[in-house]
Amino acid sequence: MKISASTKGLIISVITVLVAFGIYNFFLAKKNYYLVDNPTENTFYFTINNGKENIISAGQKVHVDLKKGKNEIKVFDGQKKLLYDSGFVVNKNRGLLNIAHRDYYINEQFYGYGLNKDSLIAARKQTNIDGKLYLNAPVHFNKLYTDAFYYNIDEKYDGVVKNIQKVESRTKIFRKEDFLNYYKEYYQFK
Repeated sequence: MKISASTKGLIISVITVLVAFGIYNFFLAKKNYYLVDNPTENTFYFTINNGKENIISAGQKVHVDLKKGKNEIKVFDGQKKLLYDSGFVVNKNRGLLNIAHRDYYINEQFYGYGLNKDSLIAARKQTNIDGKLYLNAPVHFNKLYTDAFYYNIDEKYDGVVKNIQKVESRTKIFRKEDFLNYYKEYYQFK
């Protein structure tokens, strides 16, 4: 059976689209998920929406399933004594549960061609962290739940600008210590 030139072209086009779709899904697409984070040296047990009991060790982060809308969490210490029973509302496709109520900072990074990053950052408010002022207005967070960021604590900012014709920004949430280290490396003013 002989295949016509137009049929060959159609087959090549379909294969190309499938390959491009596969590359995007496996390598480029941003995954949406929820994390429970424990930056402390303690171990916690927790249940979400009266589901199965989970354990989170010191310094660990755990992916969890949440539904949009109202959710409930019960958090227990290492001896399984109830620490608190609380509710929170999920609005977005990614979020962070701060079960230890530790300090986190949400930082905004700017992207774009011909961007004068220093002037944008210097024009913003400063945030006081442990008696020192930090530029770019990082937002302090220590409540139970937030979804007010784009990159979670286990993700990195994009290293490559992806076809941005104007100035845009992305937010990332950091543990306090990670933010201070990131700030020291990234913000080098002269």
